[in-house]
Amino acid sequence: MNNFEHFPRIALFQPDIPGNTGTILRTAACLGYAVDLIEPAGFDVSDRNLKRAGMDYLEMAGLTRHINWDAFASKLAGRRLVVASTKAAISYTDFVFSSLDTVVFGRESAGLPDHIHQSAAAAILIPMQQGARSLNLAVSVAIVASEAKRQLSI
Repeated sequence: MNNFEHFPRIALFQPDIPGNTGTILRTAACLGYAVDLIEPAGFDVSDRNLKRAGMDYLEMAGLTRHINWDAFASKLAGRRLVVASTKAAISYTDFVFSSLDTVVFGRESAGLPDHIHQSAAAAILIPMQQGARSLNLAVSVAIVASEAKRQLSI
């Protein structure tokens, strides 16, 4: 049984690709994170690709589905909203994570809308080589989740 309150939550805003979401759920389960899935997703969340990528870890991932951003935001009381974005100025390695953070990752196709950036307490980025547009979503989540776990593990 996972003890999710030790690490930040991972939130996926309207993900597009079931395989990425399944991989993120598996990663979250293995690292001890809970995941918030903010719908609508770009796929049927019962999609077989999601289940195949998540394998038998889906039940361990602490998945909570939210019908939209407003439903998700109404559950944030007492949590710090952090966006992961290529537009941010603070590297994820320079950011000090808290177990009360919820780190939101945007859609593979469009990132996060401006209103989410504006409502965030902080924004972090994964520094990349000049000219690189973005990393795969599942890889980005794994990188940030690993750093937060490193910082918060006792």
